[in-house]
Amino acid sequence: MAAVSRWDAWRSRTAVRALLPGALLVALGFAVFVVLLDGVRERDDLSSFDQPVLDWLVGHRGPTMRAVFAAITLVSGPRILPALVLVTCAVWVAARREWWRPGIVAGAMVASTLLSLAIKDVVGRPRPPLATMDIPGAETTASFPSGHTMGTATLLLVVGYLAWSRDADRRKLFVGGGVAVIGTLAVGLSRLYLGYHFLTDVLAAVALAVAVLGCVVVADRLHGLDSGRPQQDSNLQPTD
Repeated sequence: MAAVSRWDAWRSRTAVRALLPGALLVALGFAVFVVLLDGVRERDDLSSFDQPVLDWLVGHRGPTMRAVFAAITLVSGPRILPALVLVTCAVWVAARREWWRPGIVAGAMVASTLLSLAIKDVVGRPRPPLATMDIPGAETTASFPSGHTMGTATLLLVVGYLAWSRDADRRKLFVGGGVAVIGTLAVGLSRLYLGYHFLTDVLAAVALAVAVLGCVVVADRLHGLDSGRPQQDSNLQPTD
């Protein structure tokens, strides 16, 4: 009985250590989102920078950057990005005979999209004025949060985490983090530059993507515990 109790205690400690990083990411993401939402509703805090940032970017548009950002926003949009994810996950399953990681990437993207649409509907924030949009009237849904930014950030963060979690190499962490930051920044900036979103729309999208990543970390580590895969930050071993 004593050995069984020690084993159960070890598993409990391991589970807590395994799930804590994901839980912290969820809490952090939603906490930042709530602060941003409060600012948007009260029209203070960071939301006071929304119009000045938008006006400055619109006032400094140029044909070359407009074309670059238009391409970025097209690729990260609801027509192309989901198709790319679907094809990539299908190839992943077929080539590697693996379902968990491609499945969790697809699930995270679906969850991200549904969460974004639900919050847009509840908050109902109007888009920036038509005069600031690169193509007036091209975007008709609510503005908060930015769906393009949230989808891109979710994809890059989740794929980066899944790659690093199977091989906790510091170089992979820096490379994956760098790609996620640069890719998200490019998409978020494209939405601002083209006049389709406010600054707080983009920041709220990133915060929600971090929360989705936290959910993925929790689910993946629970799966790892069930399958016996060792957790990267757990060095506990059961003792007799």
